[in-house]
Amino acid sequence: MKPYDMGVLFDDCADHGVPTTVLLDRPFDIAPGAGLTYDMPALAGLVREASGWLAAAGAGPGDRVAIVKRNHWDYDLLACAAIRLGAVPAQLSAHLAAEALQELVKRLDSALLVTDAALLRRCRDEGVDLPSLASRVLSLDSAEEGALTLADVRGTTPPAPRRPVRDEPLVINHTSGTTGVPKLVVHSTGTIIGKLAGLEANRLPVVGVRRDDTLVNASSYAHGRTFCWTASVCCLAPRRIVVLTGADPATADPVLRSAPPTVVEALPATFVRFTPLLSRLDNPFRDVRLYISTYDAVHPPVVRGYLAASAVRRPLWMQGWGQTETGPITFRFLTRGSVASRGDRHPTTRNLGRPVPVRTRLKVVDPETFRPVARGEAGLVLVRTPARCLGYLGEERRWAAKQDGKWWNTGDLARRGRDGSVVLLDREVDSVPELSCLETEDLLEDRLPGVLECIVLGTTDGPPLPVLVTESPLPQHEWVTATSDLPRLREPVVVRWEDVPRTGTGKVRRLALLRALTGQSAPTGTGRWT
Repeated sequence: MKPYDMGVLFDDCADHGVPTTVLLDRPFDIAPGAGLTYDMPALAGLVREASGWLAAAGAGPGDRVAIVKRNHWDYDLLACAAIRLGAVPAQLSAHLAAEALQELVKRLDSALLVTDAALLRRCRDEGVDLPSLASRVLSLDSAEEGALTLADVRGTTPPAPRRPVRDEPLVINHTSGTTGVPKLVVHSTGTIIGKLAGLEANRLPVVGVRRDDTLVNASSYAHGRTFCWTASVCCLAPRRIVVLTGADPATADPVLRSAPPTVVEALPATFVRFTPLLSRLDNPFRDVRLYISTYDAVHPPVVRGYLAASAVRRPLWMQGWGQTETGPITFRFLTRGSVASRGDRHPTTRNLGRPVPVRTRLKVVDPETFRPVARGEAGLVLVRTPARCLGYLGEERRWAAKQDGKWWNTGDLARRGRDGSVVLLDREVDSVPELSCLETEDLLEDRLPGVLECIVLGTTDGPPLPVLVTESPLPQHEWVTATSDLPRLREPVVVRWEDVPRTGTGKVRRLALLRALTGQSAPTGTGRWT
C-alpha cells in the first residue's frame, strides 16, 4: 500500500486490514477520555469525527486551517481531518513565541484557528490576541473568550471526503525558526506525499520498517517530518507504533518498558535527554536495531551511547540531513565501529553521507560567485530535488532569493569528499572563519564526558564563545586539555539545559543564546540565505 489521499489515510489502512496498534504516552488532546491505545479503524473514526467538528466550526474547501496546540500526534489527525474537507492545514508549533505566532497566523489569513485554552491565555499575557487574527477559533479544551469549544461542534456529520489535487497546496509547515520568525513552507500531495512519503513507504531490506517492528517516535508533531512519517509508517504496518510527546526520561521510561522498541526515531535533543536511561541494566533500548535522527546535528557521544545500549548484534544509526523545503537530502548509516574513535579531529557525525540516490543532486559552490568549488573545499550547498516545496506563503521574494535556476540554496556550508559524501560545517549565518562550530562541538563533547551538550557561538568581537550544558562545575585543567589543539576560544560559559533557548524541535536558537549571554545579536555570517 502506498499513501496518496491524506484525508482518508486511516480509512484506507483500515480497509486494507493494517493490524498496527498505536500506544500513546498520554491521551490525545482531541479525545482526552478515549484512552491510550488505538487501531486503524479507531483512528479513522476519530479523523472523520474531527472533520465534522472543523466543518461545523466554519472550515471548508480551499480554506486555511491553522493548528497550534500542545505537542501530540493528533496534530496530524487534525491535519488529515482538514484535508478531508478540502481545506489546507497549517501546523504551527506552540513552542513559538507569541509574536512569532501572531505574524504567522496573520500571514495565513485562516478561516479557522484550532488551538487550546492554555495557548490563548499565554499569548494574551504576552500582548497577542490570537482570536482576532482568524475568522473563527475552536478551543479543544476549556472555553475562552471569542472561541468555540468542542461541545459546540460535536455530533456534526462530516461532509463526503474531497480528493486532493496532486500539485495544489496540501499542507503548510514552518521551518525551525532558529534565527527569527519561521518561514511558512507550502507542500503539495505530489511533493510531500508522492516524492517523500511514497519513497519512504517502500519496504527496504535491513533498514526498512518491518511488520514485526515496534516503532517509537519522539518528535515535534507540528513539523513536516512527522506529517510525512505518518503517511509512510501507517502504510508500512509495523506491529506497534509508540508515540512519545515529551523529553522527560522519567515519563518516557515506563512507556518504553511496556513496549520495548526495535526502531526509534527522535529529535536529537530528545536523544540527549533520554541518555540517563542507557545506564540502567534493563535499559529500554536493548532490542533496537535502528535509530533514526533528523532535524539537527547529533554528536558522537550520543550515537555511541545508544548503539552500545542495544543488545542487537549490528545496530545502525541512520543520520538524515534535509530541510522542510526539500525533505531528505543526504543520509548516512553509523555503526559502533564508525563512531569508536574518541576525541580525534575527524568528521565523525559531521559526515552526512551521500545524496539520496536517483532523486537528489548536490553541488558545493563559492558563496560569492556561485561557481562550483573543488572537492575538499568549503562552500555553499545547493541541491536539486523534485520534492522541493511549492514556495513560502507570503514571502515570495525570500523564496526567490534562495533559488538559482532549478537549484535550491540550503544556506549551509560544507565540503564534499572524493567519495561524494558531504561534511557539514555550519549554517552560513553562524559561520566563523577560524573553525567549524559543529565539528568543534563534536570534539568538545567527546573530550568532556561530563558535559551534556556543547554549543560554540561565533562572535563579532573576538574568538568564538563555548557554552557548556552541564549540571556540575567543569575543572579548569579538563578544559585546557580538551582545547589544547583547537583554535583560540573564549573561556566557557556553563549553563543548565533549561537556560538554553530552543525551537520546538530542540534546536538551539544560537543568536538568542548569544544575546542572553553577551548582549550581542549580530550574526557572524551574512544570513543572506536564512
